[in-house]
Amino acid sequence: MNNHRFDRSLVLIPARMASTRLPGKPLADICGLPMIVQVAKRAAEAGASRIIVATDTPEIVTAVTAHGFEAVMTAESHQSGSDRIFEALGKADPEGKADIVVNVQGDLPTIDPGSIRAALAPLEDPAVDIATLAAVIHEEAERTNPNVVKVVGSPLSATRQRALYFTRATAPHGAGPLYHHIGLYAYRRRALERFVSLGPSVLERRESLEQLRALEAGMRIDVEIVDTVPLGVDTPADLDKARQMLGHSPL
Repeated sequence: MNNHRFDRSLVLIPARMASTRLPGKPLADICGLPMIVQVAKRAAEAGASRIIVATDTPEIVTAVTAHGFEAVMTAESHQSGSDRIFEALGKADPEGKADIVVNVQGDLPTIDPGSIRAALAPLEDPAVDIATLAAVIHEEAERTNPNVVKVVGSPLSATRQRALYFTRATAPHGAGPLYHHIGLYAYRRRALERFVSLGPSVLERRESLEQLRALEAGMRIDVEIVDTVPLGVDTPADLDKARQMLGHSPL
């Protein structure tokens, strides 16, 4: 995927300090940098031309800007990351120059920059509203783990599917691969605007999966298949693993 699609795109990274399992998570040190800055660096390595952290915490703004990245303050009241990035988009790009918005979660410091680029690929089809990522499940325990979200899709090619459903259940039934959904999204700007204007949907509430709101509203989500699921940092053990993966473990 060429980087030219980043020319009219921006990457937004939502970050909050509200984690209970890992207090102060966005500012946790990984290889001498706050975790949120490591995520921004992965986006820069992907070729993103503009990267903005959206947060409700002044300390995060200070840390991000000290390392040369942009940050905007958003309301504390947002119930979801998509609402937060939509507010940030309006503040950071009121002229509407960016027509694609990439939402990278702020707890993925080891994400492959190639995966961020891959999320843009489905949007080459003008019929696609939202693009996201998935990887084949290889571990048996993940097939039945409700914390591992599965995407059920209709294959378009060896590396792309059109999403039909997302679920915490083991699906689809029968022989064949299952796909672990990776919560990184690339939205057309108009699709993000429509998405946040919709109220939570029935299936969204039932599965606790926000992306179902888009499918229930008839929006098209295509899924690019990548090789690996990035490590999400939610616990002290995850943080230690991220430090090891990035080549440093503090004494």
